Order: sequence, then structure tokens, then C-alpha cells
Amino acid sequence: MDEEDIHIIVIVEEILMLLKMIFFFTYYYQRRVMLRRRHRRARMLHAPYRILDRLDDQITHMRDLTAISDQTCIRQLRMDRNTFGRLCFLLENISGLERTRHVQISEQVAIFLSVLAHHKKNCVVKFDFKRSGYTISKHFNLVLQALLRLHNILLVNPEPVNDDCTDNKWKWFTGCLGALDGTYIDVRVLFSDKARYRNQKGDIAINVLAVRDRTMKFVFVLTGWEGSAADSRVLRDAVSRPNGLRVLNGNYYLCDRGYTNGAGFLTPYRGVRYHLDEWGHGSSAPQNHRELFNLRHSKARNIIERAFGLLQARCGILRSNSFYPMKIQNRIIMACCLLQNFIRTVMAVDPLEQDVPEYIIDHSNAHADADFVDVVESSQIWTNWRDELATTMFNEWRGWS
Repeated sequence: MDEEDIHIIVIVEEILMLLKMIFFFTYYYQRRVMLRRRHRRARMLHAPYRILDRLDDQITHMRDLTAISDQTCIRQLRMDRNTFGRLCFLLENISGLERTRHVQISEQVAIFLSVLAHHKKNCVVKFDFKRSGYTISKHFNLVLQALLRLHNILLVNPEPVNDDCTDNKWKWFTGCLGALDGTYIDVRVLFSDKARYRNQKGDIAINVLAVRDRTMKFVFVLTGWEGSAADSRVLRDAVSRPNGLRVLNGNYYLCDRGYTNGAGFLTPYRGVRYHLDEWGHGSSAPQNHRELFNLRHSKARNIIERAFGLLQARCGILRSNSFYPMKIQNRIIMACCLLQNFIRTVMAVDPLEQDVPEYIIDHSNAHADADFVDVVESSQIWTNWRDELATTMFNEWRGWS
């Protein structure tokens, strides 16, 4: 080969080497681009929680709940905007509830009320508020504890019925403080504990003792007793506790026939018709002093049945067994009662109260040195006093009827 052929071969080899280099760098570049796209797609599918990505949705949701209309606020949180704002102020300034880095006081309270009102699970609430499940659980418990710290403020001191009372339901019961009764609330317990919590209807529940004054506000609430416990046993425990139910001698509460007629607790006559649907006009009217007493006793004591109906209408979490430990379930019941008192004090008009029928048929240390009722037992003196009261009622009624 001459020099010209050799030169051509060298040029061809250089061109082939250059093409190999171009192919290699092209392949390397395309490979890196493909890997970058794959990693970016993976990061998008498994993106970490970032508050900034959800901030707009969170602000919009809170504005829809508490800043647009009272109707929406009542439907979702069971109170109007003014009541909601006052509750947030009370929890922050009196109870010591603090905002966290990313969650304001108003959003914490809204999360709490949303769970109580509609009995939502954690996965549902975290989707609504665009928060993590841990954040929902954490702030629910913080608000729960803060609300329970307000029990000295939200529980009321009852006023006894005076001689000049004009309320046709209560004027017959001078010295009466209100009414009390027990109710069953379904709960979830361990399988080994179900026998203790099974009530007479076969439901797994706890027996809650609630005491109300004449304005349907809670005076005392005792939760935690098993559903198999009798009402009278729960009442004895409430009276015997150091910080339990206090009844001044001379005052009393109206109770149903499940309790003992004794000092501090006035029950209707046994063996005599009692429920309101059993009364009417003519032959269905009271025929003697015992029947008249039971009728008026039933009308006045029915306030506690109406209060239970209003409480369950407001708090959906009480209408079915919740998914919390027993200790938390007892706290939730107490918190619902405190909220009921607060709403009745602050809200001028409660739409839920209008939906609850007037009659429902159902088959602090201020007196530390005073003389209280400290035992629940039958009393012949108290029974004689009930007979005198019933006879007086019947004589007055027969005189003007």
C-alpha cells in the first residue's frame, strides 16, 4: 500500500472512533435522563407530608366551616359562629390550650367538635382537614383534656324551687333542685369484660348517672359504671364520693321508680300508672292523690329524658359505640355534657332543641360545712311527707278542676 491508502485507513479509523464516542455519550445522556424521570415519578408517588402543599385547602376548609354562615357551622359543629369563637377563647385563655407550630386553636377545636358531632373516624377527619392521622389524634386529645379542665366553670349549681315559683311543672315541688336519671351509652370493651358491661337489654354499655337542673343543664355526671350495675348502686356511689353529688337536707331531686324513695330523692308511687302516655281526660284523668302526684312528678321529671334526647341528637359519638379505650370514652361522655351546658348558656336559639319533643316517653365547695344527704336508703319519714304532698296536691286540684 502506498502512503495515500494508509492515510485513508487512518482517517476511517478516526471517524469510527468518533462515531463510537458520540454513540456512547448519547446513550449515557439518555440513560441519565430516563433515570431522573423515574426518580422524579417515584418522588411524586411517595411524596412526604408538606404543610405548604396543603395550606390553601386547609384555610379554605376552615373558612367554609366557621366563617361563612351560622347554618353551616351549626350543621357541622353543632354551634353557631359566635359560640364557636367563645369556646375557642375560653379554651385558650382559661383552660390553657395552646396553638402548635402549624395548627391554630380554631382548627384544633373544629377537629374535636367534628369528631363528637358526627362520630368520624380518624381517616375521615384527616382527609377533611388535610392533616396527618397523628395530628388529628394529638389535637383531639389536647382539646379533650382542655375542655375537661373547665368542669368547675361549666357545671352549674342548681337553684331550688321557691314558694313563689309560677312554672306549672315545678311549682308543686318546693325545694326541688331538678331531676336525675341513669342512661346507657354503648361502648367497646375487651371480650373478657363484656359480661360485666352487658345491661338488661343485652347491649354492651356503661351506666351513666346524670343530674340536671330545671333549665336542662348538667349539675353532676358520673360515668364508668358497668351496664350491669343497678341505678340505685350508681347513685349510692355518687353520694358517697368525696367530690360527688351533694344534696342539702331539705332539698331533693326527682327520680324514677328505679331508685329508693328517701331523703334527697323523691320517687313516684309504685304500682300506680306513671308515664305521660297513660294519662288523658275523663276516665283517664287522675282518680286519687297518688295518680295526681305521679302525673305531676312525671311532667317535671321528663326534663331529664328530654335532656338525654338533646344530648344524643347533638353528639353522634354517643349514639353508637366508639373506637376509643374505655378511659377515653368516659372522658368523651363528660366532655359532651360540658359542651351541652356551654351551648345552652351562650347560644340564644338552638335549632336542635326545637327538634326534640317537649315530652319524651321512656319505657362545688360552696356548702362544704353544710349538712348533706350522705346515704341513699328508704325512709318512712320521707314516705309520709310524700303522702302529705300528694294529698295536698289532690285536694287543691279537686277544688278547682
